[in-house]
Amino acid sequence: MTKAKVAPGRPVPAEVEAPELPAIWRGRQWAPLLIGALVIGTVLGTGLLVDKALEPQVPAALSGCQTSTQIAPHEFIGPQPICITASHTYQATVNTTQGAIVIQLHPEIAPVTVNNFIVLAIHGYYNGLSFWKSEDWVVQGGDPLGNGRGGPGYALPEEPSSDTWALGAVGMARVPGGPVNGSQFFIEKAAWPAPGPTAVYNRFGTVISGLDKAQLLQPTDTITSITIKVS
Repeated sequence: MTKAKVAPGRPVPAEVEAPELPAIWRGRQWAPLLIGALVIGTVLGTGLLVDKALEPQVPAALSGCQTSTQIAPHEFIGPQPICITASHTYQATVNTTQGAIVIQLHPEIAPVTVNNFIVLAIHGYYNGLSFWKSEDWVVQGGDPLGNGRGGPGYALPEEPSSDTWALGAVGMARVPGGPVNGSQFFIEKAAWPAPGPTAVYNRFGTVISGLDKAQLLQPTDTITSITIKVS
């Protein structure tokens, strides 16, 4: 008589033991939670420090400068309040994807324009904007739309100057027959084509270093930041 085969018993899974806490943590189950919280706090703190480092560095003399009421990204209700003084001189370093361009600003010629440029710069207005226009003799940037039609929501008054337009001159853009743009600026890379300027372009600065970088700028290049030096 054949004996019935008995199905082999299924192995009983071994009991999985919970990992043992290090001796120093025994009785302190809150310790891992605390360490986790500290790690998260450190990561968040590092992120805040990085964000802080990316913010424009504002000189003490300009720490009180505020913008006019902002009504949309890159748009304000009106011109920027005056915060520069005649007792100081000002330099702007325009950091671009091609390198740094240092501009000596001329408040003695165009005080409203210089003040406007400084206030926008120290509040990060220009960061990330492209040099949407690049021709043989000029490069132009500062347009939040990136097509030549944008601005901060207001125009600047004309500030005429007898200074010569030449290599390295910096002025504000304007469309033919239109007002002076409130944020778009240009750098002269070569002689202005004949017949030269036929309107007021608020010559507010001169490149004193980095003109070779300006000559390399293309529409794919951007402003990474602008820092202002006060002396």
